[in-house]
Amino acid sequence: MTSEKGDKRDLSQSAVLRDRFTSNEIFERVIVDADEEISRSYRELFFSGLAAGFAITLTVLLYVSMTHATDGIPLVGALLYPIGFVYIILGNYQLYTENTLPPVALVIERMASVPAMLGMWGIVLLGNVVGGALGATALAYGGVFSPEAAQTAVEIGMGGVETDWIALFFKAVFAGLIVAGVVWLDFSVTDATARFILVYMAFLAIPFGNLFHVVVASTEVVYLVHVGQIGLLYGAYNFALPVLLGNTVGGILLVTIVNYFQTPTYIQEDPSRRLGIKQWLFTWNTGRDKEELEQMLSD
Repeated sequence: MTSEKGDKRDLSQSAVLRDRFTSNEIFERVIVDADEEISRSYRELFFSGLAAGFAITLTVLLYVSMTHATDGIPLVGALLYPIGFVYIILGNYQLYTENTLPPVALVIERMASVPAMLGMWGIVLLGNVVGGALGATALAYGGVFSPEAAQTAVEIGMGGVETDWIALFFKAVFAGLIVAGVVWLDFSVTDATARFILVYMAFLAIPFGNLFHVVVASTEVVYLVHVGQIGLLYGAYNFALPVLLGNTVGGILLVTIVNYFQTPTYIQEDPSRRLGIKQWLFTWNTGRDKEELEQMLSD
């Protein structure tokens, strides 16, 4: 009798929590998604990254416009900062910082090689930067900003360029934590409304915290170059580079320390089926095909 009551209580508790994924289930979803993403062609990755980079122009445009419309109050302008990121994540475009989590998890499990991950990062980052540069060119020469709003855009951009290199790096680390955290949490929700709120609130923290995102920073650098405020190499080294490094470090730290190692049980597979050390470090291996990975997860 006691045993039956205990079984019923366990089933009842399981039913209550069934609308939530466990950390292990989230990690498995991350692995499957990463396997799909890293196996995409370079053409798909580049043009998806291009679309994401151009979408970031919306963030720059609306942030500047709202800040100018409210007489330079950044707190109000920040309310529209997440819009570009909402387009990207809900539209499933490729954003460099978003890709710091799934491929790293795949590489940690030795299901794909380090060079394959770095190649994916490079293609996506290139697409993002090119897309952002095209958007910045349109903002600079398309008459989108009034002269007064254009001056606000310069002030916002120069605020990042004039920030100390080390401060930029650590501000970007926290931004990388936010973005990678969004990716992890995104795999724990299935409702579009919840996903929208998650993305909006998380990316709102970047302007509120005076943090920096590399694709936004790159777009601002190109805009400043077009309007004659800075040189390209100067802006790239003093603004975009520290933000790039910080975002990458922040995303990887969240994956390897907070998420991966708090997963209660890792995906258990035959060690002989993992990539060897030389394959893992020095070959271009994107891992097993989708059917094989799904079979392994179901075992």
